[in-house]
Amino acid sequence: MRLTIKPVPPFDFDLSAKIFSDGDKQIRKYENGKYWQILRVNNKLILITLTSSGTVDKPKLIVELKSNKEISNDNKKTAEEIISFLFDLKLDLKLFYEEVKNDQVMSKLTKKLRGLKAPATANVYEALVDSITEQQISLVVANKIERNIIKTFGGILKVGGEVYYAFPTPQQLASATVEQLRKCGLSLKKAEYIRGISKLIVDGKLNLDKFKNYEDTREIINELDRIRGIGVWTAELTVVRGMRKDAIPADDIGLRRWISHFYCDDRKISSQEARKIAENWGRWKGLASFCLIVAGRFEVPK
Repeated sequence: MRLTIKPVPPFDFDLSAKIFSDGDKQIRKYENGKYWQILRVNNKLILITLTSSGTVDKPKLIVELKSNKEISNDNKKTAEEIISFLFDLKLDLKLFYEEVKNDQVMSKLTKKLRGLKAPATANVYEALVDSITEQQISLVVANKIERNIIKTFGGILKVGGEVYYAFPTPQQLASATVEQLRKCGLSLKKAEYIRGISKLIVDGKLNLDKFKNYEDTREIINELDRIRGIGVWTAELTVVRGMRKDAIPADDIGLRRWISHFYCDDRKISSQEARKIAENWGRWKGLASFCLIVAGRFEVPK
């Protein structure tokens, strides 16, 4: 099944998906102009493949949907909604550009990275599990552990002779033992945190989707912070990846490094200094942070 999506311009698909160039081809990856990932759509696993047939100012994405089961029109509609959320396709970046126009550094970067939109996870649960996994370790190590978790506990879809893996559900991780989770590379505490939070969801004691309806992001962060295993940094990262872009995980050392590189001549800065700089970005702190990460990673000049 195929569908066409026309994102709100400007949108640079290549620039926005480039961050996944080092991804696992059995989970999520961007290569040669093509992005693919397994989505769980109405409890059905579907392989989505995205390619661009438009331009930055007239963007158009061609989406192919494949599964080993029949894909209904309802599945197609839901998949389109998830894809739009994954790449923030309904966002009008001109609102962001207007907000940061008086910030000389960010204004210059947005011109060089015109059309860049920040990808998200398919749901809040995935953002939270990834954020817990990444606590106090390098992103390279964390990504390896995340791949192990997905391939050990996630759903499996076989399409066209290839095997793909979907992110585990709360039920799948709640059913895992701490020992099984640790074999993926997690520390004892992180394994306990992820299993415990998954059980809260399965038992109906925690509803992550409700946070999307909160108007005050600080309230979301405060509530998440009260859950065992979730600190402020983890909560902020979860919000940015799985809900909205008005938070900044300022305690993140890597992000502070890029803020310092572009704003403070590579001087070591505190999280408080990072938050102060981020105030210039208004409600777009998460998106602006992603711009800095992309600019730093792909060596965009100041």
